Amino acid sequence: MPDIPWSTPTRPAPGAEVYIMASRFETASLTGALRFFLKSPGIVLQTRKAPGAHGVALRARVLRRTFLTLSAWEDRDALYRFAGSEPHRSSSRAAAAYTKEAGFVFWTVPASELAISWAEAERRLAESKREKERE
Repeated sequence: MPDIPWSTPTRPAPGAEVYIMASRFETASLTGALRFFLKSPGIVLQTRKAPGAHGVALRARVLRRTFLTLSAWEDRDALYRFAGSEPHRSSSRAAAAYTKEAGFVFWTVPASELAISWAEAERRLAESKREKERE
């Protein structure tokens, strides 16, 4: 599947700080990857409609069973409200059954730095994973 490129549902105020989340999911099986893949477009659409969402992108590598998400939010509370809303909430709980590994990183940037690159997101995810492995 090709990437779902960065889209900006609502532009942040000039000079605002934006809350960023990047995630990486690896499924335990190809069947799990297909399930994740089939739910992804609906979750991206939900994100685009979520209050406080300033950006979203998805990188799906179904045959490698790996998915990356990248999103920008007005603040942490906007992200948490989205995460707890349907269908994201139910989809996340269901995905836990077939997810082998998941990683999340959060940081803030000035609004002028949007869109965040995949290279930056992947660097931060890899760094976070290395830190956890050292613990």
